[in-house]
Amino acid sequence: MTRRTISLVRPGRIAPATRLALIALAALLSCFTAFAADLPALTGRVVDNAGIIDPATKAALTQKLADFETKGSDQIVVATIDSLDGEEIEPYANRLFRFWKLGHAGEDNGVLLLVARNDHKMRIEVGYGLEGTLTDLHTKLIIENDMVPAFRAGDFSGGIAKAVDDMVMVLEGNPQELVARSERNQPHAAAIDPIVAVFLILWATIFFGGMAMAFLPPMVGTKLSPGVYKWLGMTFRYGQGPSGSSGRGWTTGSSSGSGWSSGSSSGGGFSGGGGSSGGGGSSGSW
Repeated sequence: MTRRTISLVRPGRIAPATRLALIALAALLSCFTAFAADLPALTGRVVDNAGIIDPATKAALTQKLADFETKGSDQIVVATIDSLDGEEIEPYANRLFRFWKLGHAGEDNGVLLLVARNDHKMRIEVGYGLEGTLTDLHTKLIIENDMVPAFRAGDFSGGIAKAVDDMVMVLEGNPQELVARSERNQPHAAAIDPIVAVFLILWATIFFGGMAMAFLPPMVGTKLSPGVYKWLGMTFRYGQGPSGSSGRGWTTGSSSGSGWSSGSSSGGGFSGGGGSSGGGGSSGSW
């Protein structure tokens, strides 16, 4: 009878392959941690860790957001940070939103306005429950029309305050005004001076008309004799000129010459309520 021997690993000893796998996993986790910026604590409705919002605006925003949540339960939080530490703003904003649990559980009606000062980036992250109301289009318009111009002018407080006003306006049921205002603010093409327009029309007519008269009659006209064609009621002659030099010309049936006309006539004691976000919203930079 053959006796089987089972080899057991002594407690405390790890096989070399397992040890290498654990080291690789630790290194991978370390790399991920290195590229994941730290998340700040939720200290109020306006968390200005970058220090870009003046005290008066911060106080006004805090009161406005508190009143807005009391009125309809939707929760908006403004956050500013110095840097993303190499992380993209989209995953960072989503992590921060979930970490703070913005919005109410079961409603997921939170919104995060995030600004990364040193990276020159901003994002509006929208909770699941509000994605159909504060859409990606709305958040994009708010970033491009409210925040970007103000930030480029150095007015961080004004840009953030205006963005909050517009988010509240949309969530209160008036998104049409946001879209209409964006359309009104689109740059319009400068009107062309009438004299310049007439000159361009005449130049184009002469140039393209001359090209047509030079090449189309032999191609699509009726050939009357060698070098003579009739097209559009006019007779075109191609051949030698009076002095022996080559030349081309056309005449009408009654007189030489031709004529044509053309016309044309964008505080403290505050906490999230257990909401979550799935990545809805928009990002921008200045």
